[in-house]
Amino acid sequence: MADTSTKETLGFQAEVAQLLNLMIHSLYGNKEIFLRELVSNASDAADKLRFEAMTDGALFEHDPELRIRVSYDAAARTITVSDNGIGMSRPDVVDNIGTIAKSGTRQFLAQLTADRAKDAHLIGQFGVGFYAAFIVAERVTLVTRRAGLTPEHGVRWESAGEGDYTVETVEKVTRGTDVTLHLRADEDELLSGDRLRHILRKYSDHIAVPILMKKEQWDSEAKTQVVTDEDEQVNRASALWARPKNEVTEEQYHELYKHIAHDAEAPLAYTHAKVEGRQEFTLLLYLPARAPFDLWDRDHRRGVKLYVRRVFIMDDAEQLIPAYLRFVRGVVDSADLPLNVSREILQQSVDVQAIRTAAIKRVLTLLEELAGKESAKYQTFWKTFGRVLKEGIPEDHANRDRLARLLRCSSTHNSDDEQTVSLADYVGRMKDGQTDIYYVTADGYAAARNSPHLEIFMKLGIEVLLLHERVDEWVATSLHEFDGKRLQSAAAKDLDLSAIGGAAPAAEKSTPTGEHALLLERMQTALKERASAVRVTNRLTDSPACLISSEDGLSTNLERMLKAAGQAVPASKPILEVNPTHQVVRRLAEETDPVKFDDWSQILFDQATLAEGGHLEDPAAFVKRLNQLMLTLAGAANPGPRA
Repeated sequence: MADTSTKETLGFQAEVAQLLNLMIHSLYGNKEIFLRELVSNASDAADKLRFEAMTDGALFEHDPELRIRVSYDAAARTITVSDNGIGMSRPDVVDNIGTIAKSGTRQFLAQLTADRAKDAHLIGQFGVGFYAAFIVAERVTLVTRRAGLTPEHGVRWESAGEGDYTVETVEKVTRGTDVTLHLRADEDELLSGDRLRHILRKYSDHIAVPILMKKEQWDSEAKTQVVTDEDEQVNRASALWARPKNEVTEEQYHELYKHIAHDAEAPLAYTHAKVEGRQEFTLLLYLPARAPFDLWDRDHRRGVKLYVRRVFIMDDAEQLIPAYLRFVRGVVDSADLPLNVSREILQQSVDVQAIRTAAIKRVLTLLEELAGKESAKYQTFWKTFGRVLKEGIPEDHANRDRLARLLRCSSTHNSDDEQTVSLADYVGRMKDGQTDIYYVTADGYAAARNSPHLEIFMKLGIEVLLLHERVDEWVATSLHEFDGKRLQSAAAKDLDLSAIGGAAPAAEKSTPTGEHALLLERMQTALKERASAVRVTNRLTDSPACLISSEDGLSTNLERMLKAAGQAVPASKPILEVNPTHQVVRRLAEETDPVKFDDWSQILFDQATLAEGGHLEDPAAFVKRLNQLMLTLAGAANPGPRA
């Protein structure tokens, strides 16, 4: 009997209220998933009890046979999903159902749109399956008791999904959770044993916990199906990953993925392998077709579930998969790890390291197969997860060569920003005498495509890779060569293109010499606080000037990125290269007024900064100098005070 003194009416967390509304309106087109989600939650509760009972057998309460039961009452118009899993205490109910205690909640909600299909996908991925009950129910009642607590610590939760809920203490003899759905007026078709069995076999056949329903038989007098007292098991209740591959259909693989990933869509690809030898374990790993909402959260990876001899251990075993493969979903089942394995043991275990190595190998092999045999699929993968995979280049030295072959880049060979060019493609198109793979980095495709550093390459017909994503700076500094070809920045200080029709770099001298010596000396004096040197370029054909990094210095793009991230950057000055054939530089060389020469030199430096996507330290000073220059060129008699 309920203890009414403990009954409370509480309001949903704002995010939950928003999700309930989205559940009802965004997912109605695929309302069958309510049962899949509730059964999935029940399965998780059984897994958690099995795990906790390994160290406290009393939690089974003399009932070690875990099961899920689905029933319906046509007269009351209800469907009930029950389990004898871990159950919940009163604080658990409030925390798990009244609020969303998840990192990434705000980012998730920020991604929601008015597009119902996209919202449905995101909602599923977020793993708020319990709320799916409100797709078909006008009211939901949950009665639960946590294993190990006494019967008087049962909890009843109820809500119509409109903004608040009630929670009260009740007596519940059995552990676990019963979720009862009071159906909406137009959902009578769900009040059928055949219909419910069809949904369960379609979505939940892979669930490793038995799903039970009461058998039904035909009553010839009543002309209807009658529910009996005999139980029947609806699902196969065997770990799908433990079955031989030839006994598992593609549809079954896909349904397991949807259960694991909380994804309404089928995976892009998957790999299933059983490893035997000194160690024995099974891997079933999936590549999603779409990115999860929390893809960029490197600290919370929930992709791979760990089992030991088919006993669930944990669902966020980050030690099994590196951060750069955090998009992977799936199952690892080990025959050798101890059942009481902890995160500390995982970090130190040689067996876990072997599993991790094998998992990386299988995923990279799967990607290589896609890249080689199903290029369209691989391009879909790359658009979604390419930036994440690139993180492996600086992080995983052992697999750097394999990852390099999987890279796809934008290039001057193509006219758009699509990243379709592999390093092997580039090498296959290299000119006679070319020994290096050239690239340019920038903060955005437009800045890379229009970089002044490309001018000599365009003139000579040499392809350049356009690396315009933030991670590319770390990729470029970590990947020094590919197939024996050195990766060389187009903005390198000592760029030597003499073997392929360009010029060799000029010899380094402390004092400029030659016909442009006076110009360079004057500019060095004017820019002594900003440039480490001023020299004649061998890479510009159309632009008046460009910036390059000094010896062993950070690239100008990387330096900007680090500063933007608030990191300390070693003090360094770039080199300014000028094109003495350009009309602007020729006009500057003729200027005799030291004030104007100084201003114009500063403008030239600022223009070079802007041309490669940089930001000016003093934009106002640049604007004032530019205004002064325009007034002077316009022939103003008195251009006014100097900036």
